[in-house]
Amino acid sequence: MQAANDDQAAHEAYILLLLSDANLPTGSFVASAGLESYIKHGFFSTSAQPDGASPFDNPSQGSLESNSTSLKDMPNPPRLTSATIRFLQDSVQSYARSALPFVGGVHNIAEKALSTSEGIDALQDIMQLDSLYESMTLNHVARRASKAQGVALLTLYSKGFSEPLWIPQSRSPLSKAMTSLIEGLKLKIRKGDTPGHLPICWAVLAAALGLTRVRLNTVGPYAAQQLLLHVVQPMVEDAVRVSKDLQIRFGQSEASGEGDLELAPNEDDGPANTWPLGEILSSRHDQQHSRIFNS
Repeated sequence: MQAANDDQAAHEAYILLLLSDANLPTGSFVASAGLESYIKHGFFSTSAQPDGASPFDNPSQGSLESNSTSLKDMPNPPRLTSATIRFLQDSVQSYARSALPFVGGVHNIAEKALSTSEGIDALQDIMQLDSLYESMTLNHVARRASKAQGVALLTLYSKGFSEPLWIPQSRSPLSKAMTSLIEGLKLKIRKGDTPGHLPICWAVLAAALGLTRVRLNTVGPYAAQQLLLHVVQPMVEDAVRVSKDLQIRFGQSEASGEGDLELAPNEDDGPANTWPLGEILSSRHDQQHSRIFNS
């Protein structure tokens, strides 16, 4: 049992290393997740981010402050670094709250499809969640970026991670089932039957693979690596901890008796966008006079 767990951990670590390659054509390098608009609207200015202000003094983000001692106790960073951390904190927590329930739901659907050969039903369920995510993504810029990166991930699997035909004894039943599901989803996206958003496609890719850039110069390359290791990692871990149990499930409509999407009984237990300011600034991305990123 231990050997099997070690093999699975090694497999996942290797896959994650492959996915972390900056050269992978995922389309993420042209997206700033609203950071460019955030800067252009003055939220990195001295008046918006006064010197001496802590990046963790926002009472609405109490979960991060109370659960991450290393961040809470650290001295105040330089102004631009502080502003970058503020953006990351709000963006990560909002995205985790809105996207993780969809990632978990689609991943479960895809895994079930692989084990029960329910590819057609799984595809319909995935499309239903995709449509729900579309309705919850309020601005056109975020929708555009999410859809572009989503279909790029499916293409990445088809062209870069699926088993090649020239390998002896390739195309196992599991590989065929996953390829069929992904190709079916790609076809639905091309036909306009479903949007193909990033969290949906990422969950499908993760299930298929067996998984349970510094351009705006707000901080330098060395500072960026420090943030990623010492600030962003605990920030992401905390956001995942808070949002990992949020869910969307399939239930049965009392009126029709048919299976349908059902949100969690308590609205606080379901997906939500928790950063309205970021949503507004992201929607104004196309209004900028000049732009580096597409979103």
